[in-house]
Amino acid sequence: MAEAAVLAYLELKTYLELKTAQSLFGKSPVELAADERARVRQQADRQFGLEARVLAAPEARDAMVPPVSLQAAFDEIRQRYPEENEFFDDLARNGLDHASFIAALERELRVEAILEKVGTRATQVADIDVDLYYHYHPDQFRRPETRRARHILVTINPAMPDNTAEAARARIEAIAARLNKSLKRFDEQALKHSECPTAMQGGVLGDVPQGQLYPELDAALFSMQAGQLSGVLESPLGYHLLLCESITPERILSLNQARAPIREMLEKRRKRICQQAWLKQLQ
Repeated sequence: MAEAAVLAYLELKTYLELKTAQSLFGKSPVELAADERARVRQQADRQFGLEARVLAAPEARDAMVPPVSLQAAFDEIRQRYPEENEFFDDLARNGLDHASFIAALERELRVEAILEKVGTRATQVADIDVDLYYHYHPDQFRRPETRRARHILVTINPAMPDNTAEAARARIEAIAARLNKSLKRFDEQALKHSECPTAMQGGVLGDVPQGQLYPELDAALFSMQAGQLSGVLESPLGYHLLLCESITPERILSLNQARAPIREMLEKRRKRICQQAWLKQLQ
């Protein structure tokens, strides 16, 4: 029995080291340098001790992990790997198998369930709390001007006859000529001629704030009127045509628009404070 307990302890520590290594360095423990591994082990040790105290607390008595929740969590992690065998090979490289991984995952979810239960003790957020937050933090509800845009790209590639600078320029000017006759053809022209992945969506870039595009495109887009087609623009990718479909001016969200996100943020903050105070008591 003692040997089984030691083995379970080692497997749990292995799981925590795997999670910590991925969180801190984006690597598996076996890929870490000596100093990185020491840091991971130290943090995993602290996490193990904290979780042990949580699981020994009176609040843990009725905390359960439904099988469906455990399976969903396992599936979410498993799907990060293209193939099932890659997932299990990675577990094996890090000293885990399916059973030990499930046991460690269930323990982690149980700890989360206990903390969620403790978080329900947080004081409720009242309407006045939401109102005061809105009025004392106006800058958080300011939304910059955006422009709904589409584009067509023809790349420059001297190694390809159709994409030399001269050929690409001729192609984009021919597209521009067609669009200047009928902007309704933008979807069709983007799908046929654009060499950007957005071609499949008719060249849609979405609602773009200032400063997101290449400087050459950004300057053009934010000098255009709604419904206007740009001239031929050049960026490091090649030649572009931009369509400014609509303009949403800078605005400040109303209290009614901001109320739900403010309430959610305050509730999360109070829950976190409540959980942190409880964890401090355990120590």
